[in-house]
Amino acid sequence: MIAIGGNALILDGQRGTIAEQRENARETARHIADLVAAGWGIVVTHGNGPQVGFILLRSELVPEDAPVPKLSLEMSVADSQGGIGHILGEALLNELAERGFPDRVACVLTHVVVDPADPAFARPTKPIGPFYARGEAEAKAVRDGWTIIEDSGRGYRRVVASPEPVRIVELAQIRLLVEAGYVVLAVGGGGIAVVEFAPGQYRGVEAVIDKDRASALLATSLEVPLLILSTGVERVAVQFRQPNERWVDRMTRSEAAACHAAGEFPKGSMGPKVEAAIRFLDRGGKEVLITTPAALGRAIEGKTGTRIVPDR
Repeated sequence: MIAIGGNALILDGQRGTIAEQRENARETARHIADLVAAGWGIVVTHGNGPQVGFILLRSELVPEDAPVPKLSLEMSVADSQGGIGHILGEALLNELAERGFPDRVACVLTHVVVDPADPAFARPTKPIGPFYARGEAEAKAVRDGWTIIEDSGRGYRRVVASPEPVRIVELAQIRLLVEAGYVVLAVGGGGIAVVEFAPGQYRGVEAVIDKDRASALLATSLEVPLLILSTGVERVAVQFRQPNERWVDRMTRSEAAACHAAGEFPKGSMGPKVEAAIRFLDRGGKEVLITTPAALGRAIEGKTGTRIVPDR
């Protein structure tokens, strides 16, 4: 399984136009297609942070009296799954066809069950959407019931719950597609958060599921042996950007947990990936590889990347 960040489609300094996202998707797809041609079965997951932000901002720009409905967070996540799935899926279809594997991609709109009693619903922490001036943010908090925070001196933003993923609704369908030899795109943006209010009956909720946590859950549910978490650097570093910075080729589960507990991996960057790696290994996963999309082939060959493995 390869988990791609939403920022992989929008690079630093880019506006995030569709043309830019298509070009970046082609580059990522080229490396994934090389792995398929080499005999790997692949499941791809992806983030959606910038894209869902665009969707929410677009909805906010619609005047109140316009004959266009505002989108809920649930619908925005669903929209982003479809849009990113189209961009990545098209790029993968084209790259695989060039290697002799036509029409081998399936994108599954994915719902992920969360617990309505999850403590995260009482303590929203995940910033989403655009920045607002204080007065506008306070007005939205009163009118729409939002929880608002000041975000790093850049303005005020809405925060929502980020509950634990419990179960993937479309797991059986994803498994069938994988077994049939398709490259499957799934749990986009961490999945659409739903609660199961009766057996087999679901309702969407206003929440964001961490993409790496959902990817780890899907990987263990499918019994995938290797989870690849792509990021902006080829390897994990300890003492990052410090005089004694050290790049790591291999860590055990305990070593990764100790470094994380010591604050080596910030919450907004490498932290969620290391947490997801630990969860995957604790649930029976065999190996985690952290690297960039461009370095996938070299990382699998052992020439770069950071491997996190079970304790022996």
